[in-house]
Amino acid sequence: MKKIAAFALVALVLTGCSSPEKQAEQAQEFLHNETSLVAAQRNAVVGCEPANCDAAWALTKRYIEQHSDTPVTRADAVAIDTDVPSGSGKAAFSATRAAKGAGGTLTLFAQCRGMYGSDNAKGSDYDKCAEKILKTQNGYVAFLRAHASGQ
Repeated sequence: MKKIAAFALVALVLTGCSSPEKQAEQAQEFLHNETSLVAAQRNAVVGCEPANCDAAWALTKRYIEQHSDTPVTRADAVAIDTDVPSGSGKAAFSATRAAKGAGGTLTLFAQCRGMYGSDNAKGSDYDKCAEKILKTQNGYVAFLRAHASGQ
């Protein structure tokens, strides 16, 4: 009888953890994070003038090295890439440099292994990954402005 009561109590607790309200709250939080990630990607773009584009590009490489969980594997005049993460929850970053008029546009991208499951559902490391990506992408332009003249 005690085993049945204990089992019932555990089942009741677990049911409370997956209540419709809790599931709705988690879905809302996921949607909020996804919206924030889209905005962070949009905010991780900066224009540069010919006089400071090379310096901003060098700073971009430094920023990526400081924030990526994997080492830089490519760094040339148009792209910076880090290695693909070997483990779940590891963030990797890349950047592109595109000519635009007399200057250029620098864009920082991010990805994280284990962030999404099947059908782009929330993966096991989603929260950890989203936090790191949001912090890094949202801090990119401010970092450039603080360290490069004319940004």
